[in-house]
Amino acid sequence: MTNDSSPYEPSLPWRTGSSIIMGLAGSLCRIFMFGASNPDIHGLDRFQELLDERADVDKRQRGLITVSNHISISSFSIDDPLIWGALPFSYAFNPSNLRWSTGSYDLCFTNKVFSTFFTFGQVLPTHRSAHSTYGGLFQPTMTQAVRLLSRQPFSQAYNSAHEPTNIEHRPDPSVLSPDISDPFSSPHLTYSTDGTDTFPAPSSYPSRKYAWIHIFPEGRVHQHPRKTMRYFKWGVARLILEPDVCPDIVPMWIEGNDQVYNEEREWPRFVPRPGKTLGIWFGENVGGARDNVFTELRRKWRELAEDERKQRDSSKGHEELGVLSEGLKYGKAAIELRIECTRRVRDEVLKVRRIRGLPDEDPKNGLVETWLEEGGKREGRMKDGSLVKDV
Repeated sequence: MTNDSSPYEPSLPWRTGSSIIMGLAGSLCRIFMFGASNPDIHGLDRFQELLDERADVDKRQRGLITVSNHISISSFSIDDPLIWGALPFSYAFNPSNLRWSTGSYDLCFTNKVFSTFFTFGQVLPTHRSAHSTYGGLFQPTMTQAVRLLSRQPFSQAYNSAHEPTNIEHRPDPSVLSPDISDPFSSPHLTYSTDGTDTFPAPSSYPSRKYAWIHIFPEGRVHQHPRKTMRYFKWGVARLILEPDVCPDIVPMWIEGNDQVYNEEREWPRFVPRPGKTLGIWFGENVGGARDNVFTELRRKWRELAEDERKQRDSSKGHEELGVLSEGLKYGKAAIELRIECTRRVRDEVLKVRRIRGLPDEDPKNGLVETWLEEGGKREGRMKDGSLVKDV
């Protein structure tokens, strides 16, 4: 999917479908938030100013990452899209200035209907390691995410073995297959998450440069009586360290969605509970052009990547954005950078939590070792009184 052979944007029918799904979802969430709930939103004006600065795609200078805690439990988590009901209707039908997110492959991409809906809704199919051998930090969807936060040119897509492929993936026509592609675009504008499936490669279009990605780094829903968080996973570090320029990074804190769909709700469980207070706190932009808490880490990452490039045999070609060598995947220095970057992201979310007025949590909550005490239990009521859902 070279830049020279890629159209500027997806086909008109594809863009129309995405506008409809994103617009209707955003409008329904806006109606529920302001018509059936009690919104308590802070810092929205500042966040809207950032979005307005990004409205012209061609003038964008960097990507945008929003990151928050994850609290709602249902068959499909409602934290996203419900929190984006905070945005006025004028934003709802403009997908080019709305978020991309990741969604569980085994829940959101089980057949062609679900795949079409969630892909139009700007959700990237993501394998979870507990449910798939194709999961993990270096799966092809992460390459797409890193590239969405960057700008072209890129070369071809990469397969599930993280190796370049020139194969044109053609979707299985069966309704039971999750495969989809834009029928009005070339098959080379796709990628595979497992070597057999087919999905549109959003980063192949110049109109998707420096996009906005929202991520829940806890990796699963976590409802705790004291409103604490789990440890953060390292995927967010890749999104900060690897793009060509440092993204804008806005930490957030959300509350109330867990009461709309509480895990212990009674019949009718499928009905969202109205009348709840939905709180959203938008923090300051902690990324961007100026020196920030991630500047030094990104500098060290670039130096590490350059050292790796020099050590490789020149016959193997240059490093592709979002595709890592073994040393950048598993080397000690790379791992240490991801750990530190992830810790700093979590600290920024905790600052917003503190602004909300909550007391500081136990520092041990941010350590993976603390959560190993859960043992093999992945869902339900945990020892610390929290409710966890693997969605």
